[in-house]
Amino acid sequence: MIRAILVILGLAVLVLVAMMAFGMISLQQTEGGSLPRVNVEGGKAPEFKADVGNVRLGTKEKTVEVPTLQVQKAEGSNQQANQQ
Repeated sequence: MIRAILVILGLAVLVLVAMMAFGMISLQQTEGGSLPRVNVEGGKAPEFKADVGNVRLGTKEKTVEVPTLQVQKAEGSNQQANQQ
């Protein structure tokens, strides 16, 4: 039920946007708006105490052995390439 209402609402919004894009609906602001004025007094921000771990960054020089890779073609692969 809620899904159907959301689909209908979504389609209505799409139709409204399409009508505005084709110039069938034109909205013009006739009076400026403003935010409400709010007076905030008193109150206190909460206090927190947090124990966190330390992170230390550094660099080290190390020698790493990297494996090598050798590729060999199969013995019949040249003959197949020449036949095509």
